[in-house]
Amino acid sequence: MASWPERAPLGGLAPRRRAFVLALLALAAVVAVLVGLGVAREYRVPPPADPDVPGAVVLVPGYGGNRAAFIGLTERLRAEGRRAVIVELPSGGTGDLVAQGATIDDTVRGLLDDGAPSVDVVGYSAGGVATRVYLDRGRTAPAVRRVVTLGSPLQGAELAAAGGALVPGACPRACQQLAPGSALLSDIATAPPGLPWLSLWTADDETVTPPESAELPGTDAVRLQDVCSDASVAHSRLPSDPLAVGLVLQGLGTGPLPTADPDQCDALRSEGAPRAS
Repeated sequence: MASWPERAPLGGLAPRRRAFVLALLALAAVVAVLVGLGVAREYRVPPPADPDVPGAVVLVPGYGGNRAAFIGLTERLRAEGRRAVIVELPSGGTGDLVAQGATIDDTVRGLLDDGAPSVDVVGYSAGGVATRVYLDRGRTAPAVRRVVTLGSPLQGAELAAAGGALVPGACPRACQQLAPGSALLSDIATAPPGLPWLSLWTADDETVTPPESAELPGTDAVRLQDVCSDASVAHSRLPSDPLAVGLVLQGLGTGPLPTADPDQCDALRSEGAPRAS
């Protein structure tokens, strides 16, 4: 029985059309390779951070995403030779904390790709909760060497719960997630084991109530008033107060995390005081 003659897939095309099709196929192959490299980059897990090798510092703003609160601390870190980057949170810093965690992951990935050997993360207020979400879900989390949080409602804030109850619909997604007992907070009820984490808080906190919400199990929590009994630090001043800054700088070092030691009050304040330009 006669059979159909075999024919090459492009054999019936005119030369110019065949060249055009081949060019399209080559372009598709290049795109496929680039997409594959992008996926590989996104899902690549970095090696664990060396505790003795400080790298870049990622600063995560609080609710509302106000990056200005970190400008002074960022300049101080850069003056000490550290690369410091303030995260620009999506949705104005009031949207889904899971999305905020993903943005932290992307920021860390960029720093690692740019040669940073590790990262430290500083989270202010709700930024500390976004940091905890990132550590739970981020692919780059093994590269985190240390964490410092400032007045972070790691166990929830009564203000968030009250806002959702009193004004239905006026509490954005992050506000809902910061309510004590929320599903998100229940999933991150302890700090990651083995990660040095200094959680700083102030008894004068009028925004995060109760202030001791910052004492997430597994963190080394320090109340500023236990270091300096005369400390009067509102929530908004945590990123810039000399005592808090001194504790942050020590927390991002290579020695043991600082403790609530009254004998270190003056030294910490001196270390965290603004430097003359």
